[in-house]
Amino acid sequence: MVQEVTNGGAEKSQLAITVEQLIAVNPYNPDILPDLENYVNEQVSSQTYNLDANLCLLRLYQFEPERMSTPIVARILVKALMAMPAPDYSLCLFLIPERVQIEEQFKTLNVLSHFLETARFRQFWDEAAKSCHIVETVSGFEQAIRAYAVHVLSITYQKVPRTILAEAINIEGVSLDKFLEHQASNNGWVIEKGQGKGQLITLPPTEFNHPELKKNTADSVPLEHITRIFPILG
Repeated sequence: MVQEVTNGGAEKSQLAITVEQLIAVNPYNPDILPDLENYVNEQVSSQTYNLDANLCLLRLYQFEPERMSTPIVARILVKALMAMPAPDYSLCLFLIPERVQIEEQFKTLNVLSHFLETARFRQFWDEAAKSCHIVETVSGFEQAIRAYAVHVLSITYQKVPRTILAEAINIEGVSLDKFLEHQASNNGWVIEKGQGKGQLITLPPTEFNHPELKKNTADSVPLEHITRIFPILG
């Protein structure tokens, strides 16, 4: 089922509803290409996201390669980057022909994806600054990547140095102070007293940064998974 992720719980647009209906009737109908492309542009401007609709468009491009719009494909990939840690980027990339992937803008997006997957945030922000003509056309890009960086830090650190945080989210100085104040007020971060690069931020405990919180049952294999194996072994 095609499902749109909306920004702040906003209602679906008429175009989103139309696209869902068109895909439900026949997702392989080339006549719906213009609607799907317009829907990508709407996602870009409205900060909504619909992976299923975007995958449907990429599949149609495979059947109608002469109608492929590389700017639209690039926007789909940028939106997929913004969905990390979900594997959306790889799912989309799988449907894009190699002849398209060798274009410079797609090489750049693949590099950005690699930096994010390997948590090399400083390199990511440096590369993104050189490629602003690609990524800054999509509303909310920096905020989405910062949210992903915070996610990575939160499953890695119990206490994160201010310098590591600043590098990961590409914010420094007064802007970083305001960011920390917001996190402390709304998300349970604890900011150690003092200023400067040696400052530490205590992140909320999770089962990832505090293994003792992990439920014992999480390590067990569900019985239904075991019973599925028996016929295969037989």
